[in-house]
Amino acid sequence: MVHTLTGNIQLHRSFHSRHLPDDRDVIVYLPPGYGDDPSRRYPVLYLQDGQNLFDSATAFLGVEWGLDEAAESLIERGEIGPLIIVGIYNAGVRRVSEYTPVRDRRGRGGMARRYGRMIVEELKPFVDRRYRTCTGPADTGLGGSSLGGLVSLFLGLQYPEVFGKLAIMSPSVWWANRDILQRVRRLKRRPAAKIWLDIGTAEGSSPFAVQRDAQELKDALVEKGWQLGVDLAFHIDEGAGHDEKAWGYRIQYALKFLFPA
Repeated sequence: MVHTLTGNIQLHRSFHSRHLPDDRDVIVYLPPGYGDDPSRRYPVLYLQDGQNLFDSATAFLGVEWGLDEAAESLIERGEIGPLIIVGIYNAGVRRVSEYTPVRDRRGRGGMARRYGRMIVEELKPFVDRRYRTCTGPADTGLGGSSLGGLVSLFLGLQYPEVFGKLAIMSPSVWWANRDILQRVRRLKRRPAAKIWLDIGTAEGSSPFAVQRDAQELKDALVEKGWQLGVDLAFHIDEGAGHDEKAWGYRIQYALKFLFPA
């Protein structure tokens, strides 16, 4: 299949972690003008399922988000600030394990803490050494869709000192009897993270339940002190399914909310 990469894209193959059994590729998008000013530093957004973000040759079923084209356009039009985007490839058969904080009743999953240690202790330091990044939580985002959205919210709550912006798209709230809802409700202190949360109205075989779960997650966040329109955005996408096309369309709005010009 033909590659569809746009802009300044760097690929780091077989990134190794002592915390996880599988190496994985990491793809990095650098904004327009990155090479012009060697003193300028940039915020960073880390996203799960990195093979689906930029390139139809590597994306699931050949459908990519088109995030490179979207970011280039938004930055050039001044609608968002320039940023670095790091796509972390998933580990294939171990994706479910790495993207879930607890095991389900069938014994699946539960490796999210180890996956988080890979990002925080190994990948982020690597990116900060290799590229001109702003390193604080106010300039560091984490996000993903489906189980990638679930793990991003879980790790955002686990590491508020690292991630100050979260892009939570169509999160799998249902996992392990809606464990993530209980985690939010048990929070003793609200992290300072700014959160984008969204859902489509035609997701999965039970779209009403999926939308209800997202609504309850939004309500739980509000109860803990997040303010809609201030540090929390909740977007319902009418007619949108649970797929790369929908997330690729909505990522522009998430970027505008989390990384405004």
